[in-house]
Amino acid sequence: MLKIINASKTFNPGTINEKKALVNLNLELKTGDFATIVGSNGAGKSTLFNAITGNFYVDKGHIILGGEDITFKKDYLRSKDIGHLFQDPLKGTAPNMTIEENMALAYLRASTSNHTLFNRISAKDKRRFREHLSLLNMGLEDRMKQPVGLLSGGQRQALTLLMATMVTPKILLLDEHTAALDPATAENVIELTKRIIKERNITCLMVTHNMNQALKLGNRTLMMHHGSIVLDIEGKKRENMTVNDLLNEFAKNAGQDLDNDRILLSK
Repeated sequence: MLKIINASKTFNPGTINEKKALVNLNLELKTGDFATIVGSNGAGKSTLFNAITGNFYVDKGHIILGGEDITFKKDYLRSKDIGHLFQDPLKGTAPNMTIEENMALAYLRASTSNHTLFNRISAKDKRRFREHLSLLNMGLEDRMKQPVGLLSGGQRQALTLLMATMVTPKILLLDEHTAALDPATAENVIELTKRIIKERNITCLMVTHNMNQALKLGNRTLMMHHGSIVLDIEGKKRENMTVNDLLNEFAKNAGQDLDNDRILLSK
């Protein structure tokens, strides 16, 4: 579903602020893969996501999604095929618009119609929105006319997840989407994430700072360092791996210990 070939990106090249954010990065995800990503600050995790979404073009290499080379495809065109959640629950929704209006925008954005701007949401679509909301078990189906700004952080993040997957994307990018939530709410959103990904067989990349999450969620664990993927584990090796094993493998492949206190405290 996703293939990244020798992707590199350097910001401010030739200046004192030069930063090699991606360095000959290679990654291939099969349809239905759910890979977690761990790495220190500056390892390139968010840069990787921004390269996939088209927030900028890579300096060299190729990005192929669903068999299509999207390396130089405009970001607004890619958005039809890519779901993206951020750490901040305030991103991804329009607070002054109602729940129903937010869902309508997400639905039309992901529509495959060539005349999306001229489409209208039908009564059937609204019933579908209500059915989707009821799956959250948050009572939001009875609040469709209320502004999203009245929702809690957890409710907004759950709604954003629903909006990003209402029309099944080719890939779902989760950038620490539960990090700003309280533990109980974060766990609820994680369970919802697992259920939606499994039911829709969605290909997913999820950045996390939690080492246990990195090993327990999905079927693959990736670790990044200085703009490259230095560790990619799955199958039996991953099933039998402990957090300490993961840290040791990272140190062996990266040539140094992981130095992110936030990640290490999650052990």
